[in-house]
Amino acid sequence: MQALVNWPLETRRKITGVFTDIDDTLTTEGVITPDALAALSALKTAGVEVIAITGRPVGWSEPFARSWPVNAIVAENGAVIITAAADTGITKVYQQSAAMRAQNFARMQQVLKEIERDIPGAKRATDSAGRETDIAIDHSEFAQLDQAQIEAVLKRMQSCGLQASVSSIHINAWYGQHNKLQGAHWVVEKLLQRRLASEMDNWVFVGDSTNDQLMFGAFNSSMGVANIARFVPQLTHLPRYVTTGERGAGFAQMVTQLLAARETHNTH
Repeated sequence: MQALVNWPLETRRKITGVFTDIDDTLTTEGVITPDALAALSALKTAGVEVIAITGRPVGWSEPFARSWPVNAIVAENGAVIITAAADTGITKVYQQSAAMRAQNFARMQQVLKEIERDIPGAKRATDSAGRETDIAIDHSEFAQLDQAQIEAVLKRMQSCGLQASVSSIHINAWYGQHNKLQGAHWVVEKLLQRRLASEMDNWVFVGDSTNDQLMFGAFNSSMGVANIARFVPQLTHLPRYVTTGERGAGFAQMVTQLLAARETHNTH
């Protein structure tokens, strides 16, 4: 990982869109910080597209889709696109059909019960009521699991045929082939009618944990906020750059560097 100051000017000038994680990237202790919110507003003012991609559930994400200056939130690790408009309200687009979601939901609820029954300390995330396409076990938000417990949960999820990933707060699992990276390609096609594969150098991704590593590996401009240090031992793909600030402060630092490059370009 290189320091943020090493992010080349010419690379920054190409950026027209930002993908960002939410928990511990935009937020600090569960709340978006004023500097991160101001950074989102500055991006919108500059005409930069902003799409948040999170493991958080649909129900949790909807209020933020309404109130934050973002183009969309992709919730539940790539499963659902949430957009909000003053005239139409909330719109949700799903990767899976309603019938498939219902079938998967029933199967996942049984797995969730078995994990809570069989693995000491494992408790479902408090936001579980808002989940439509996945399940989540809390490891660092309101409950604390050690690495051995996290590994035991992951192993059980995977043995049940689920995809599983670890965020900074939860262990998420779902049926389906989607993930954050696939969801990024999907949302650009659905929302912007473009192909992300042809414009990867025009986007930056910002994240903080192991469930972000596919994104870190895919984008030339991949950014970790400083608190990613906690997860470095578990990462196969590291971000190319890292901020000095943690969480929302780190996101704001990235935005400052990005917009400074655009302003320099516009003055010449």
